[in-house]
Amino acid sequence: MGRHTGPKERLSRREGVNLFLKGSRSFSQKAGTVRKPYAPGQHGNAKRVRLSNFGLQLREKQKVKRLYGLREKQFRNLVNEATRIGKLKNLDRGLVLLRMLEMRLDNVLYLLGMAASKNAGRQYVTHGHVKVNGKKMSIPSYTTKVGDMVELKDNNLAPSEVLLKTPMWLEKDGSKGKIVGQPERDQIDEGIKENLIIEFYSR
Repeated sequence: MGRHTGPKERLSRREGVNLFLKGSRSFSQKAGTVRKPYAPGQHGNAKRVRLSNFGLQLREKQKVKRLYGLREKQFRNLVNEATRIGKLKNLDRGLVLLRMLEMRLDNVLYLLGMAASKNAGRQYVTHGHVKVNGKKMSIPSYTTKVGDMVELKDNNLAPSEVLLKTPMWLEKDGSKGKIVGQPERDQIDEGIKENLIIEFYSR
């Protein structure tokens, strides 16, 4: 399955939370979850059915996958890698997975306010507009490391209005950003239940 090319806010409505897929629109009263706070489709406004344990795990997996704009194979590989690293270094697999997602280059650009959305950040990288440590980087999934310097070749690409507060593990200086540490659990979206995702892929 390729990337999603349909209405982005439909994905947010399906998961019941704002996934911030539409840039500044997602922060306004025009956001899909504000205008239509129910699932899409003919029966979306009906009473929601109580989900089984599998259903809860599936919805959480789908939510996080769509939040970061990943395909199923990419996401599965990340979970497998997080499991391997967790066992090797005796770390919580869920936290390792969230750190790998948060430190993706396209997501870092979004958090630094250099891109209006994660999708815009992904486009900037694939089109060659981003440098990491002074060298052009064209891989959106590149996992940044502590000490890496990230910058846009053309600062005019950055949105005029920054709607997000830069997290403490990132440092922004004008048109450049630096990764100064790894994100801790309380600095990552608290609405994510990473244990459900690990359980889903452990079946």
